[in-house]
Amino acid sequence: MDFKFTEEQELIRKNVREFCEKNVDPIAAEIDENSRHPAELFKKLSEGGWMGIPIPQQYGGAGADYLTNIVVVEELARSCSSTGFTVSIHVGIACMLILLFGTEEQKKKFLTPMAEGKHLGAFVLTEPGAGTDVMAATTTAVLDGNDYIINGTKTFTSNGPTAGTYLLFAWTDKAAGRKGMSTFIVPKEAPGMRVGEHFKKMGLRSSQTSEMIFKDCRVPKENLLGKEGMGLQMAMTGFDHGRTGIAAQCVGILQAALDESIRYSKERVQFGTAIARHQAISWMIADMATDLSAARFLTYHAAWLKDQKLPFSKEAAMAKLYASEAAMRHTIKAVQIHGGYGYCKGAKVERLMRDAKITEIYEGTSEAQRMVISGIVLR
Repeated sequence: MDFKFTEEQELIRKNVREFCEKNVDPIAAEIDENSRHPAELFKKLSEGGWMGIPIPQQYGGAGADYLTNIVVVEELARSCSSTGFTVSIHVGIACMLILLFGTEEQKKKFLTPMAEGKHLGAFVLTEPGAGTDVMAATTTAVLDGNDYIINGTKTFTSNGPTAGTYLLFAWTDKAAGRKGMSTFIVPKEAPGMRVGEHFKKMGLRSSQTSEMIFKDCRVPKENLLGKEGMGLQMAMTGFDHGRTGIAAQCVGILQAALDESIRYSKERVQFGTAIARHQAISWMIADMATDLSAARFLTYHAAWLKDQKLPFSKEAAMAKLYASEAAMRHTIKAVQIHGGYGYCKGAKVERLMRDAKITEIYEGTSEAQRMVISGIVLR
């Protein structure tokens, strides 16, 4: 088994790292502090071709594989987890679902400008009473002539306030159960759709999250993605891609935590020697490096399976579960290594710790990942 990257993949990693050091690192603390969406940064990401890495060139993308996209997310998250996550949702879920299930017309009309980075995509599924339990959703879409009329409230929509295209999940036939949910492409100018409450989060603060409210929202019937009743299937497909993206985000967080811990422990002197020489600290770093390698290989393996057109639901859940829990565990350790300095605003490890927590929650909690994994293993 060959774990080597191709020359192209290595070049892309190098280019993204250089981009991050020049454009992301200098503003990461500021956009976190002010919960600001950095439109100027995403313009540069678009110009660099980073907003549609795995999308075919005829639809505005770079035509690379999904593993390469995962590498891009990892490197972005290493500098700013919010930026990595925003790109992950946009590319890994919104763009990919239109690529996989959209008509040629939908791909040209919606996917191409998304892959070119002209606007962001959002995944609109979660409701106030329907998180892990997707079937508890209440949003409806009723066909009225040439339009669907959508009513309902969604919550925790990542990219909600900043997106230009929304993938919305709603019931078209509640009585049909698992085959009664459908997916719609909703442009931001759709009448009857508006952004609700903006959430102020503990971490991932420059990633914009909001309610989305639909009140007699009219969407042309040609904006139905796939066929009626395919919504749940699409949601699960989206989760597979999204979980791999979250795992990559966690790998970036872990790498940053390790980088900061190594740097500080070599500089900080106590009892006459650098604290990196103390066994208590060196063993923390050894554990951090080991879990980073394990998380990275799990994540790359899931992305590789996707590229081979093989099932990867279990592997995506494993990667997300392991990487998110490792990210939380080791960012806490990174703060511990930094002592009082790590607990202060402005310390990168403090931001990493806050950003890490949500990775155990969104795109399915750790408990939900264990449900997915055990359900497949015990099948």
